Amino acid sequence: MSDFEKVKNFIMDMGFSISHEDSKEELIVIDDDERGIKNLVIDCESPILILEQVIIPMPQNSADFCKRILQINRTLVHGSFVLDEEGTTLLFRDTLQTENLDRNELEGSIDALSLALAEYASELVTFTNG
Repeated sequence: MSDFEKVKNFIMDMGFSISHEDSKEELIVIDDDERGIKNLVIDCESPILILEQVIIPMPQNSADFCKRILQINRTLVHGSFVLDEEGTTLLFRDTLQTENLDRNELEGSIDALSLALAEYASELVTFTNG
């Protein structure tokens, strides 16, 4: 079984909705509105699995925002908040090794995103309004 098939099986076992799948690119996009998961991209790039979800656009005056993101990152169990290559969008990103990946590890990473959103989403949004 390929890493992609293994990951897809884990995702289906966890009950996530797959909104997009590209087996050639070995990529899955999942959603779970109740947990704040929206267009979470799961990309099998052996030997790693990359999880990324867009959070919000970067605010115009971002010095305080960037400082706060670094403070929040310190509290996260898995993954971190990062900027895209252009520096215009805040993402959640985590990477896992595919060689010994198990369902619990993948679920823990997704749970960390869900927990971070539950705890910090409203605070992060205030920076975009401000």
